[in-house]
Amino acid sequence: MRVGAFVLAAQFPGQGQGEALHRAVRTAEVAEEAGLDSVWLAEHHFVPYGVCPSAVTLAALLLGRTRRLRVGTAVSVLPNTHPVALGEQAALLHLTSGGRFTLGVGRGGPWVDLEVFGGGLDAYEKEFPEGLDLLRRWLSEPRVAAGGERYGFREVAVVPRPSEALDGDGSGPEVIVACTSPASVRLAAERGLPMLLGMHCGDGEKAEMVALYRRTAAAAGRDPHAPHVSAGVCQLADRTADAREALLKAMPGWLKQGLDAHVTVDGRERAMRDPVAYTELLCDLHPVGTPRLAANRLAATSERTGITRFALLAEGSGDLAATEENVRRLGAEVLPRLG
Repeated sequence: MRVGAFVLAAQFPGQGQGEALHRAVRTAEVAEEAGLDSVWLAEHHFVPYGVCPSAVTLAALLLGRTRRLRVGTAVSVLPNTHPVALGEQAALLHLTSGGRFTLGVGRGGPWVDLEVFGGGLDAYEKEFPEGLDLLRRWLSEPRVAAGGERYGFREVAVVPRPSEALDGDGSGPEVIVACTSPASVRLAAERGLPMLLGMHCGDGEKAEMVALYRRTAAAAGRDPHAPHVSAGVCQLADRTADAREALLKAMPGWLKQGLDAHVTVDGRERAMRDPVAYTELLCDLHPVGTPRLAANRLAATSERTGITRFALLAEGSGDLAATEENVRRLGAEVLPRLG
């Protein structure tokens, strides 16, 4: 089982943006010290829900600060950038880190980002598959041309080629896809790409998505047993009640402030979760409690879903010192129980 930290760079009420980013960097540094497998970096624009606007840029910094840790994006929002530009950045990080970079991509949401960056609503609603396929070609072929509905250009050389890493396996960086619907599950499965499943999902829903992936992948001639990643929340304490209290004190204020700031590009109505009820749901679903409870929940999720990789949000208290302690306890008291 491979356990990593999920980093949102969340700006809690009363905090500055620099404070949130400093906590994000420290989370990754402590994750390596604590023996965690990886760190996964979220990307958001114009909202305090998360103040990292470029997951690949922060990944570059953290790959330079660490020596063993895998660093992934969770996710880079593909409709907000050109697939070739993102592919070039991914290839660069793959080559210069010795293969420690994972590129997670997703289609994001119908947010004002689409207006600001010029992608438009079609980039979100219709054109994600075309962008994903162009990105995959860029990471696997020596020369690429495009003649799609959105992207069209003459053949050019791929520089640098990610497959030329001297200490790698001859392939490019791992690519995973954020999946929130049956359509996105099928899209990932048909391409043989692992899924990133969100922290709002319970084990039953994740098991159904994995089962759909396996059926679709097998029908498409792909490996049905891809190494998916399950996102969740982790808060540890000597008593489960104390771990839950730490999150219930801090997370609802952050969720309300962060989610309320999202603006749709076309004025469509949004159904927002109740912050307290959502925090309670996360506490019920994920490893929130004593180290023994946390280990048991991770093991149970793995058994029910077949997923063996986890990205766990450890900054839910909103406090830097508490986050560092949480990550250290995850490494020292939970990982050994997982075998």
